[in-house]
Amino acid sequence: MIIMSVDLGKARTGVAVSDSSETFAFPKGVIFEKNNEFLVQKICDKANELKAQLIVVGYPKNMDGSEGSRAEECKKIAEQITEKSQIETVLWDERCTTLSAAIYLNANDVRGKKRKETIDTESATIILEDYLRYRKNNK
Repeated sequence: MIIMSVDLGKARTGVAVSDSSETFAFPKGVIFEKNNEFLVQKICDKANELKAQLIVVGYPKNMDGSEGSRAEECKKIAEQITEKSQIETVLWDERCTTLSAAIYLNANDVRGKKRKETIDTESATIILEDYLRYRKNNK
């Protein structure tokens, strides 16, 4: 199954996709959109383009596990993606993924404009890798 993940942001949304064997996650770029309605459409278009059969949406819980306003907004967007695309969405805890992506980019000496352009897609890739590990270990 091809699985796509998104790391929703207020202006930039990172996208990643798995191979059909659900072994590898590949970064697929960033969607630049601030309007949620247009963002949902662009995510659905990207899912169709990548032939995604499942979409994993990063779910930004607070560090104590509670759900804040951003988590609620992500939940609503996930529901809209499912409605519009008819592709199932799964919310996936994304705590610390941006931090992990920043550490990865630091280790690879990615700085400046390039860093800003890649951190969201790296976060989406980390979310997807985590979800793929979960699926592999819980079949």
